[in-house]
Amino acid sequence: MLVSIFNDVVGPVMRGPSSSHCAAALRIGRLARDLMGGELDEVLVEFDRNGSLPTTHDSQGSDMGLFGGLLGWDAADERLPGSPQALRDLGVRIRIETVDAGDPHPNTYRLTLRRGEERHFVRAISTGGGMMEVLGVDAFNVSMFGDCFETLLWVGGEGHKLAQELATLVSADAILVHEAGGEQLVEVKAGEFVSEEAVARLNGAFVIRTVKRLAPVLPVLSRKDMGVPFTTCAEMLAHDAGRNLPLWKLAVDYERARGGLTEAEVIAKMADIVRILRRSIAQGIAGTRYDDRVLGHQSGKFNELMKAGRLLDCGVLNRMTLYVTALMEVKSSMGVIVAAPTAGACAALPGAVIAIAEERGLGEEEMAKAMLASGVIGVFIATRWTFAAEVGGCQAEGGSAACMAAAALVDLAGGTLAQSVAAASLAFQSMLGLICDPIANRVEAPCLGKNVMAASNALACANMALADYDPVIPLDEVIETAKTVAGQMPRELRCTALGGLSITPTSKAIEQRLATRKTAACGGCACP
Repeated sequence: MLVSIFNDVVGPVMRGPSSSHCAAALRIGRLARDLMGGELDEVLVEFDRNGSLPTTHDSQGSDMGLFGGLLGWDAADERLPGSPQALRDLGVRIRIETVDAGDPHPNTYRLTLRRGEERHFVRAISTGGGMMEVLGVDAFNVSMFGDCFETLLWVGGEGHKLAQELATLVSADAILVHEAGGEQLVEVKAGEFVSEEAVARLNGAFVIRTVKRLAPVLPVLSRKDMGVPFTTCAEMLAHDAGRNLPLWKLAVDYERARGGLTEAEVIAKMADIVRILRRSIAQGIAGTRYDDRVLGHQSGKFNELMKAGRLLDCGVLNRMTLYVTALMEVKSSMGVIVAAPTAGACAALPGAVIAIAEERGLGEEEMAKAMLASGVIGVFIATRWTFAAEVGGCQAEGGSAACMAAAALVDLAGGTLAQSVAAASLAFQSMLGLICDPIANRVEAPCLGKNVMAASNALACANMALADYDPVIPLDEVIETAKTVAGQMPRELRCTALGGLSITPTSKAIEQRLATRKTAACGGCACP
């Protein structure tokens, strides 16, 4: 699937501490719900012992997201924190087990779902920033990203003939036949579901045992013969062909091709996101609270001292720090945020862009264009690598955010295309090797400091690029290097709660205190 700025980079709009956990799990749950026709009696969730989820699924929102998805809820639904109990209240039995599955991806979900005599199995992975992929349905190997309407037909045989006949009845992006254990699954990817009428026509000539329809879960859908003008920074520069188009304009070119949208639609879509972000910043400064939380409300006092002139004079950096802190506090209180590019790194990019734009007297359309500029840089990262800390450490989250923000700030300042790209390279270079070690297994600290660092780094590198500092290493090579560094990084330092600050005595004590508080609030039960 080709990367979309709105699918993979700036989005989803969500609640919860982690997009890799909560938003991706919710999307997996939504697809699993459709597979069961919206009803189930029992769900077994299995996590591989050597993955990241056995130690993080509860505190970082996997349970909340997955069960919210099974309920059919949206990622921004205010009921999400109570989704496990809400599912139980419907009579659904929930089991969560750790198994030796040997899954190669650290964020692998294995779901066994039952309703009466009906049973289905789903194997899926969270790939970072709220994106996911379903790799298996029952015994069949598939590849579903939630980017189209999926119609699944279980047949006892003659699947290839059925697929050929189906191609004459419907307009599909792809019709695939999967085989396992003497059974066949015909998968139809399209812009709409295969109709009941088409299925009825086929049923006379073929034995169709089961039909399931899985609705898309991504905002920008894929389509047949879809293409994009570039997928790497070098290709983008070649596409520009010396015209020196602003980076936001090239981002629009990309997303128009990817999503089939007009320029006005692309800008309006990002402007809507900017308005959400500005509301969240105001909410954070006004004050937030949430019981299962390491840090309290801190941005309010920062704002008071900043207005009173009692902080060190850092210029616009103080406003950036305020906005970053406010967004992180909203995230930690299960408020609405935007994964940009992830929930754990949700604050650095928008905090920097909105603060600088306001300081320069610019409006929401200019903010949207800067966010789009950041988005196309994120496309290069997502295409070649990942935003998932479980795969790449915090360099994949905070590093990517700094890289994207630096380019956006140069674009906001009216810099050249070459300067935008240089800023991105400079910012990412200084974030290589950054580990992910959330204290008390919550995505708050040192995540707050890393978001502030990413925004500060972006500002410095933007100014350096505007002054024509030499980045030395091209952006594409820096991205490839980050991917290599991730492979050299110990598993314990990639968001597993098994290394770094997460295993300090203080971190463990905070984690125990929060667990005790949660158990007491839950009436003494040990439910997930």
